[in-house]
Amino acid sequence: MNGYFGDKRKQRLTILGSTGSIGTNTLDVVRQHPDRFEVFALSAATKVDLMLAQISQFKPQYAVMASEPHAKLLAEKVKQNGFVTKVLFGFDAIDMIASHESTDTVMAAIVGAAGLSSCLAAARAGKKLLLANKEALVVGGELFLNTVKAGKAQLLPIDSEHSAIFQCLPVDATTWKANVEKIILTASGGPFRTREIESLKDVTPAQACAHPNWVMGRKISVDSATMMNKALEVIEAKYLFGMLPSQIEVIIHPQSVIHSMVQFMDKSVLAQCGTPDMRGPIAFGLSYPDRIQNGSTAIDFKTIPALTFETMDSHDHQARFPGLSLAWQVLNAAPGSTAVLNAANEIAVQAFLDGLIRFDQIHAVNIETLSKVLPSNPASLDDLLGIDAMSRDAATSMVKQIAD
Repeated sequence: MNGYFGDKRKQRLTILGSTGSIGTNTLDVVRQHPDRFEVFALSAATKVDLMLAQISQFKPQYAVMASEPHAKLLAEKVKQNGFVTKVLFGFDAIDMIASHESTDTVMAAIVGAAGLSSCLAAARAGKKLLLANKEALVVGGELFLNTVKAGKAQLLPIDSEHSAIFQCLPVDATTWKANVEKIILTASGGPFRTREIESLKDVTPAQACAHPNWVMGRKISVDSATMMNKALEVIEAKYLFGMLPSQIEVIIHPQSVIHSMVQFMDKSVLAQCGTPDMRGPIAFGLSYPDRIQNGSTAIDFKTIPALTFETMDSHDHQARFPGLSLAWQVLNAAPGSTAVLNAANEIAVQAFLDGLIRFDQIHAVNIETLSKVLPSNPASLDDLLGIDAMSRDAATSMVKQIAD
């Protein structure tokens, strides 16, 4: 991939989920380096006006909306403004732009299991795949990794924690694993780290989405508040780095300065630090193995009074964040269990955002769904989608029981 810069040819990007937090931050990095990157295609769900603004500035060849009504509305606006971007809709179109021969790099930032198919399409086509959609690994597991290998794609993590781990590991992938004792994922603890546990039943969606350090979408913000995002990151780390579940640890680090760490066999620890700004890992993925300016501010250590850490072993944190332990539970269960957990959590979080269940009932939906859905070993995308559908049905039934 270094040749893109060496021969002066611009790297052509497809950004899946361009109107979300990761997508807009990616475009901000691209905006700073017009000599290095050009946008080939964009996709979004419903934000027509923002997509139109992105088309105006970056002039992609394709723009794909999730639904036909949103695509028709966008197409009308594109025509009115005299833009030449071709507007499409639906998952087949998203898969097409992810695997198109004219794109070099795919930023996979579609939230949830909905992004799995396009990630597989990019992997089969051998793209440089920047993975911001953790669900591709959580749901896809070995099937996704095998597709990456077969397609000879280059997989680079964009989650700040996994990017940090990747940056701490030696470049030579043939030797580092034997030297690593464990991976340490850091977590901010979200907005309710010190809140009375008994009061969590009164949490509102607005409170759950008000993260103290990071600016994120609503779903991932709620996941951060429950620490289910960290459970999903444990699963992702297992697959990305080929570690045993027992080699992955989570600690709370409220300042979000250290993004994650690697402990080696000689007990030395490497940590990656930076301000809590997603443009850092995004730019690293885009330019890898080079590094480029991205608009982030440098850490001013003079203004940081202390870096503190809290164990997840305390009874208080276990009671406050019961969903975290589900990561190790599903990793040690039947293949496909990680997909069950992901689907249940997507349904539960949306139910909370819609006012159907309380914040503290998200975990109840997740654990009940895991007890009711016993997955078979998934061998194809259809198998995974079948597990996903069964899990969503079970979780939806659980939500209805609670709501009634």
